[in-house]
Amino acid sequence: MSKSAISDAIPLSAGVITWRLALTCWVGGMWMFHFVLLPMLEQAGMASLLVEGVADRLRPALVGFAAFCALLQLWVLWLAEGRRAVLGLRGQLLFAVLGLALLFFLARHWWSAELFWQLLGYLGQAFCGLLLVLQAGPAIESVRNA
Repeated sequence: MSKSAISDAIPLSAGVITWRLALTCWVGGMWMFHFVLLPMLEQAGMASLLVEGVADRLRPALVGFAAFCALLQLWVLWLAEGRRAVLGLRGQLLFAVLGLALLFFLARHWWSAELFWQLLGYLGQAFCGLLLVLQAGPAIESVRNA
């Protein structure tokens, strides 16, 4: 046993790294955009129409990216722990993210004037992501190299 905790660390598999990277990117991106970037643009004195234009362009991209990452994470979870884990809490949260993405895009297409349903889908995804961050990821030992 060495003095450094870093040298004793277990090497991570590709599945665990993929899970953590995907989770960090989509959850961090959604929270950073909605709760940091947009208020910062408003506080900097940009016109509200300009801020709304930025939000209208970037929200669909973030929601689509979150749905892609949720699919990737479901695949990693399936490989790591099987069907039982996919039906567990983490899998349910990932399926909720996919459903909320569908809600967002349906609301954007059918009720484009109603911002409430789009924001519900977006913020629902963000909060599901926060709950996923608080959950343990796939077990390190059981993830097969993808």
